[in-house]
Amino acid sequence: MTSAAHDSVTTDEATRTARKAVVSDHGIVATFGEDPVAGVAAMADDARDSARVLGRATRAWKDRALLAIADRIERKRDVVLAANAKDLEHGRVNGTSTALLDRLKLDAERITGLAESLRELAALPDPVGGFVRGSTLPNGLRMRQVRVPMGVVGAIYEARPNVTVDIAGIALKSGNAVLLRGGSAAEESNRALVGIIRDSLADVKLPVDCVQSVDEYGREGANALMAARGKVDVLIPRGGHGLIQSVVQNAKVPVIETGEGNVHLFVDHSASKAMAVAVAVNSKTHRTSTCNTAETLLLHSGFAHGAALLAALDRAGVTLHVDQRAEAMLPAGSHHLRATDEDWGAEYLSMDLAVKVVDSMDEALQHIDRWSTRHTEAIVTNDLANAERFVAEIDAAAVMVNASTRFTDGGQLGLGAEIGISTQKMHARGPMGLEELTTTKWIVQGDGHVRA
Repeated sequence: MTSAAHDSVTTDEATRTARKAVVSDHGIVATFGEDPVAGVAAMADDARDSARVLGRATRAWKDRALLAIADRIERKRDVVLAANAKDLEHGRVNGTSTALLDRLKLDAERITGLAESLRELAALPDPVGGFVRGSTLPNGLRMRQVRVPMGVVGAIYEARPNVTVDIAGIALKSGNAVLLRGGSAAEESNRALVGIIRDSLADVKLPVDCVQSVDEYGREGANALMAARGKVDVLIPRGGHGLIQSVVQNAKVPVIETGEGNVHLFVDHSASKAMAVAVAVNSKTHRTSTCNTAETLLLHSGFAHGAALLAALDRAGVTLHVDQRAEAMLPAGSHHLRATDEDWGAEYLSMDLAVKVVDSMDEALQHIDRWSTRHTEAIVTNDLANAERFVAEIDAAAVMVNASTRFTDGGQLGLGAEIGISTQKMHARGPMGLEELTTTKWIVQGDGHVRA
């Protein structure tokens, strides 16, 4: 265990003899022996002990922790930026893509955003203990279903140091301990942030092992986390297609799948020029490295301003991958490529956009159904019936009507920070906030009732 002054839970020394406590320049961290399976198992045991304490913590106690983390992140801004600069330099030397470098980058504005997201979480209601449903049965039994923490949550992600803070914050507020695998690309940034979080937990007398990182074990640590069924209650991957599918296909722990975003924007024939241009340009260019960025534009052939819309995207610096009909609308000298089937399935995460002209709503819906990753789909229209049909027939976690696809985001939708965008159809779908990291418990109260 870490220093007893900072930890109020007990340990089973027989299973944790390989562990030793150290204090880094960035705060309290924990080091285990060399065996990844045993090390991750010991971390999970500590997380379980810590989750029991956190699960009965009051809202005020948890909110103090969130505010303490937010304040310390801002005070330690220079430490975090210095660590992040090392990760960025390492990424450039190793040829990391521009999109991944953008996700990896922290600057003063983004650090302020991390702190503010934690403060927003603190201001949200505590989901733990929330009433779902209940009644008094004819035999007098009183039953109710309430929200309770998952317990121990694992997260595997890549090149996203902001996710370290987001997941830790949501886990703490919802009463869960968390085991993080943030990847080698953000190793220095994550080490600094995890140290800050653990120091802050110590300040408010919550168990520091509510937040731990398995990064010291590298890929083997990730594999051990995926195999820790019975010790980890749920695992959430966040990243590109390869990472997510690797976790989904190999994990023995239950997984909430977060998805890549091949996001479509359909501009209906009735759409206004100004709205279509504003929504399309924002959906594509606001921040291209995110999963809610538009990747395909479907233009109704009856939309009178298709040429103006494509010209606006071209002026914004977007490389258009167009079909033959869209190519005919392009301004002279535009930077474009002829689209292939590979483009219709692409999640570019860059200033690239596939463009196809369709002759009907039916054709647009068929194209989306074939190529969608079920993340976010959007329509720009001035026809209420078309909007209602689009909403009814689209199978996606989020559907936007006359709004940028960039609004598929926990913070933008008032959920505080988010743990990811779920594209599955289980209990969590779309932006995952506090409630999505809870499950439920049935509580039944009687007066000596027995079943006949």
